[in-house]
Amino acid sequence: DSFGHMAGDVLLSHLGHRLADAVSSCGEAYRLGGDEFCVLLRGTPPHARLIIGSASTALSASGEGFRVSASFGHVIVPDEAQTSTRALRMADDRMYAHKGGTRAASARQQTHDVLLTVLRERQPDLHEHLAEVGRLAAAVGRRMNIEGEQLDELVRAANLHDVGKAAIPDEIINNVKGLSDRERAFLRRHTIIGERILSSAPALGPVAALVRSSHEHWDGSGYPDGLIGEAIPLGARIIGVCDAFQAMVSKRPYAPATSDEHAIAELQRNAGSQFDPSVVKAFIDEWGARPGEATPAAPAAAGSPLLSLPFASRT
Repeated sequence: DSFGHMAGDVLLSHLGHRLADAVSSCGEAYRLGGDEFCVLLRGTPPHARLIIGSASTALSASGEGFRVSASFGHVIVPDEAQTSTRALRMADDRMYAHKGGTRAASARQQTHDVLLTVLRERQPDLHEHLAEVGRLAAAVGRRMNIEGEQLDELVRAANLHDVGKAAIPDEIINNVKGLSDRERAFLRRHTIIGERILSSAPALGPVAALVRSSHEHWDGSGYPDGLIGEAIPLGARIIGVCDAFQAMVSKRPYAPATSDEHAIAELQRNAGSQFDPSVVKAFIDEWGARPGEATPAAPAAAGSPLLSLPFASRT
């Protein structure tokens, strides 16, 4: 604006070449339009984070009378998004959250806290269950190399994955005699309701996506979309395992609490059907690493998929 469009075009061209050089070892850079760029990276998240730092630096410049910097957001594919449209939307949302800085983070935290308060008032026992699921998900997520913003989103989604149950009548939630097919179908809508509630806060968009998929099963028998295998976001797969374990070791209206050992045996038995085997293995490894805990023998699990990280930035 200060130096004219021609000067701006020259600067964008200069920054674009710098960006391409910064990621050339493991990815490609593109100009989406205006002052927005995208990078596609191949590799694991820890390595990609180093390249993201270099890319952000490449999109920065300063001189007499001007200073340009970049905001960015990144997405792990296919764990967090299965389509390019979804990946770009999530990257864009995260970029704006980054651009908003502390104010955006504060708004997200406030929304998160308000919803947790609603759950606490509505169903105290459910709130306690979700808090423990959040703690377990954080530990398993770290073991599976999820860090930073993705770990924060995983924990928020774990804490709020049953927020949609606030719209389900108590007589269905607390039913101890068994649900009818109609009641069961109504209960299963809670993931969609939860996604709708969370999506009303733009900063919680990625969290909403995990909540929607938190009851999907590895073999496609879950709900609401019947996703199979790695089509289910990794965060949702982690929440599914942690939620099932915590449910089994807690007293419920329809079943007594079981032992930790029996719950872990159930996770192993259902690895490959209800649960992602690699997540079950990570959970068992993490549980066994706790002081005083023994690690049961785990079945062999497939390795983690190769991950790629789209990157979007805007000056």
